[in-house]
Amino acid sequence: MSDACEQVQVEQVEQVEQVDIDDRVLRVVRRVDAVREGWLHRVAGVVCRDDLGRVLVNRRSPHAPWFAGEYAPLIAGAVRPGESYAHAASRELREELGVHASVRHLFKFICAGAVGPYWFGIHEAVLTGAVVPDAREISWSGWLTLAEYRRSAVHWPLVPDAGQAFERYLTRGE
Repeated sequence: MSDACEQVQVEQVEQVEQVDIDDRVLRVVRRVDAVREGWLHRVAGVVCRDDLGRVLVNRRSPHAPWFAGEYAPLIAGAVRPGESYAHAASRELREELGVHASVRHLFKFICAGAVGPYWFGIHEAVLTGAVVPDAREISWSGWLTLAEYRRSAVHWPLVPDAGQAFERYLTRGE
């Protein structure tokens, strides 16, 4: 079975907690159903910085089920049932970038979402070691200054939710 088929199967069985407007758990549902029905659920995102203050920007794999080939100034993924935002953020760092790092929760907000609404918990991590992106998730990564990111982002197709969250990050949730 191809990696793309396996990814689609995982997406179809991945479970999340449907939550209410106050981020209280209502029930466990399949993520695909939460997206299709527009049910609020939880997603954790991490802005990765280095010790020079640069931001890690990633290009999603051309085989990604959502936003294939688009760029994002953060990594993100669904929060699993029973998992905290911070734990999900740390897990995404390990899964997508191959790094173990502490994450700091900054804020959360309801993101309208390009494919449906969700609570988006935004974190920050300072990475000091090598980053080894999972090629199934990320086709390119690069450390950019904020000025470099802004110049490039004008020309790149951006994951809409990631761009919105990053702008909130820059103003710390305002």
